[in-house]
Amino acid sequence: MYAEDDLLPLSGLQHLLYCERQCSLIHVEGQWAENLFTAEGEVNHERVHAGGERSEPGLRTAFSLRLRSLALGLSGVADVVEFRRSSPGAPWLPFPVEHKRGRPKSHDADRVQLCAQAMCLEEMLDVDIPAGALFYGKTRRRQDVAFDAALRDTTARTATRFHELVDAGVTPRARYDAKRCDACSLIHVCQPKTAGAGRSVRAYLATAIAGEELE
Repeated sequence: MYAEDDLLPLSGLQHLLYCERQCSLIHVEGQWAENLFTAEGEVNHERVHAGGERSEPGLRTAFSLRLRSLALGLSGVADVVEFRRSSPGAPWLPFPVEHKRGRPKSHDADRVQLCAQAMCLEEMLDVDIPAGALFYGKTRRRQDVAFDAALRDTTARTATRFHELVDAGVTPRARYDAKRCDACSLIHVCQPKTAGAGRSVRAYLATAIAGEELE
């Protein structure tokens, strides 16, 4: 179990699975930059979070629900959590729905983030949550996600690795990958084609500034 002061942002799991260097730049070195993709994502989330709460027979929908798990060492905010019940008097069962700007992906980053939200809710509410959904802006469709043992294990291991990375305080060296790096909002900060092995952005920038001062 982690202490409250040790909780890390739940969103960091997606950063970690996309690229450990990106994750370290954001959560260790405090770097951030916007691009078209991040801006579209922010707009999409603002629309979701502006919805307040809704209630109808058999369904209650909560927006921007705060989450935390001491077991995973994470805290964050769920875009949407639907509380459903099968009949009057039956318990309300949470069903998390995460909104994404693009399309379904081949890797597990989105599914892990959603599963972590479910595991937070399970710990907070003492319930079992078998499934949730990802809603993609490009397709305007939901993709159901089952929280099976394999996905839960991947989520727990990713959370552990996230804590290890932050605790170590060392930014992994750059490895340029055109498809991944060219779409990253931090490419101009990361400098994957030029940053030396093991060098942090902070050290890279300090060296560059020192060089300018000597000219």
